[in-house]
Amino acid sequence: MISRRALIGGLVGAGALALAAAWRLGWLGPLPGVKKPPLGMTLTPEQKAAGAAIIRQFPSVDVHAHPGRSFLKGAEGLYPSVKLLGGPREREAFADLRASGLSAACFSTVSDLRLLALGKDGIRAQREFEPGEAYADYLRQIALIQEIARRDQFLAVLDPGDISAAHDSGKTGVIMACEGGDFIETRLERVQKAYDDGVRIITIVHYHINDIGDIQTEAPRHGGLNPFGAEVIGEMNRLGMIIDLAHAPFALVKKAVALTTRPVLLSHSNLISETAHHPRLISPDHARAIAETGGAIGAWPAGIGNATFADFIDQIFRLVDVVGIDHVAIGSDMDANYKPVFYNYRQLPLIPAMLLARGMAADEVAKVVGGNFIRMFSAVAAV
Repeated sequence: MISRRALIGGLVGAGALALAAAWRLGWLGPLPGVKKPPLGMTLTPEQKAAGAAIIRQFPSVDVHAHPGRSFLKGAEGLYPSVKLLGGPREREAFADLRASGLSAACFSTVSDLRLLALGKDGIRAQREFEPGEAYADYLRQIALIQEIARRDQFLAVLDPGDISAAHDSGKTGVIMACEGGDFIETRLERVQKAYDDGVRIITIVHYHINDIGDIQTEAPRHGGLNPFGAEVIGEMNRLGMIIDLAHAPFALVKKAVALTTRPVLLSHSNLISETAHHPRLISPDHARAIAETGGAIGAWPAGIGNATFADFIDQIFRLVDVVGIDHVAIGSDMDANYKPVFYNYRQLPLIPAMLLARGMAADEVAKVVGGNFIRMFSAVAAV
């Protein structure tokens, strides 16, 4: 196997610098031969068995993920640093996913993929879209997910009942999602098109300030949500689509929750703490605004404030303390996360195992691993 040093040394120019930056910043996750994040907690065989039993007994959902990085297949014109974050890894990822017993995972496109580059300050959009570019890339990525569902015999999730059906059948459900509403541009009919394509979740903003609103990691331009963004929220409510407010600043969230008639999702984030300050983290008031719609927040196992798997479990408990047990879910950001402490679906039973070991009741654990999302999805879809 080529060593890390030899591989970096064998590359030249921008590509080498980008790969070195990716490794240094942790965007590639744990690599072969690289020390993996510790669990940070010792579990007995009985405790591990109890976690596995929860996954077998209750439906489980990952509310935000990019399994196998399928969004990179056939992608052209990407910035070198993004291409070097790791290519598609469908074969291994799907084997891990099936082995985990997860009932359903969100397979998310990356709507602003062609604009993104990785630098010392993280991921940022480097330019604006050319006319039609965002929609063309949406069509490419959504066709890939549709093909995955057919080819790999996953169960397409179009309504909440499909998650229970996937769990009961032992299959894995695919919830189609879009991270970023950039493909909508200013054409509201594309929300209906996405719904007809099988998309059930749209993260309305990502790393590019679009026609919907501002983002957490850039200075605001729209004062949060712009007027077209309000139209998108209304249309998603009408169709029964889940509005995901991950990556949205609090100014946008406050406007969105005042407009929505349905629960909203914040698919992957954690609370700001004394030891973790980052634009992607949220305040208690931000979290409560989501919960007050009847929505859910996906606890995020990123390396921002998390050094061990047990730290991620701490994040779940902190969210529960702020918003209550009915409003916390799991949003792994699998295969596209920053220094993930939960980096392989085969680790899934560790989540309920640690929650149980830390004193959470079995029925509460069932809510966190899937029940809260299914309840919220049911409320959104009941149009």
